[in-house]
Order: sequence, then C-alpha cells, then structure tokens
Amino acid sequence: MFDLGWAELLVIGVVALIVVGPKDLPKLFRTLGQFTGKARRMAREFTSAMNAAADEAGVKDLKDIGGDIRKATSPRAMGLDGLEKAANAFDKWDPNSATGRLSKERAEAAQKIRDAAAKKAEERMARERAEAQAAAEAAAEAETAGWDDEGAVASPPPRPAAAAPAETRPETPPKKADPA
Repeated sequence: MFDLGWAELLVIGVVALIVVGPKDLPKLFRTLGQFTGKARRMAREFTSAMNAAADEAGVKDLKDIGGDIRKATSPRAMGLDGLEKAANAFDKWDPNSATGRLSKERAEAAQKIRDAAAKKAEERMARERAEAQAAAEAAAEAETAGWDDEGAVASPPPRPAAAAPAETRPETPPKKADPA
C-alpha cells in the first residue's frame, strides 16, 4: 500500500514534533494507533463477510471440484507421461547408435573382466590346493619320522637332572619347628 521506510518515518516524526509539539504528541500517536486498529478491524470484517458469502454461494466448492477434475485428467497425475516417455525412448532406440555401440563395448569389457577374475580365482584355488596337499604330505612325513609339526622331536628323551654347583645353589634357612 504505502511504501514508508525508516527515513520517511523519521521525517514524519520530526515534523509532527515541531507542528504538534512535545506536549500533545503522545495523544496524537495514541489517536493514530486507535484509528489504524479500527481500519484493520473493518478490513478483517469485510474480508470475513466476503468469504462467508462465497461459502454460502458454493464458490469454494466449485474451485475445489474444478481443481480435482484438473488433477484427475492430468497425465502427470496419472503417471502416463512417464510411461509415454519410456515407450518413446524404447521405440527410438537404435542399436547402431553411439549409445548402442557404447553399450556393446561395455558389455564386452565387462565379460573380459569376469573371465579374467574367474581365471585368477581358479589359479588361486589350484595354488591353495597344492599348498594344502604339500602341508598334508609334510605332516604325514613328520609323523613317520618322529617329528611334530613345528619341526621338534615329538617325544624328546628325558634329561638327567644334574646337581647345581654349591656356589650357585640358593641357601634356604632351616625350618623352625612349630611350638604348637
């Protein structure tokens, strides 16, 4: 409605202060506020009366019904436009186009990758089988030779207990008899 910025309001306030005077300025602002409030109330009552009249006449219902009909007949609302685009793209697809050639190249590259991965997997499995076979043979040979898996003798002969020299033998004090 009105385009009043802070600068314009400041000018109006200074002019009102000069014209009306500092004594009557609060009364002027109070009256101006009451007038503005009455104008807003009247505008609100007018708007609500117009909306009530439109509701009684059924205008709002007609707008809602018209919107519902537009939504129901819209191809986008039905999802038909997406289906139509997909069908057109399928009909227009040419296997000899750049996209078709690229997809063939990609399929060939993917097949080469799958073949190479399968070959590497077979080689790894064969290597693991050979290692397991070699480990099993080594274990069988170690059992027959009397050695365990770590390469030590399975049951070493018992060692004789040697007496420690006197100077290295710890001295233990004699036990005292219990007076109990």
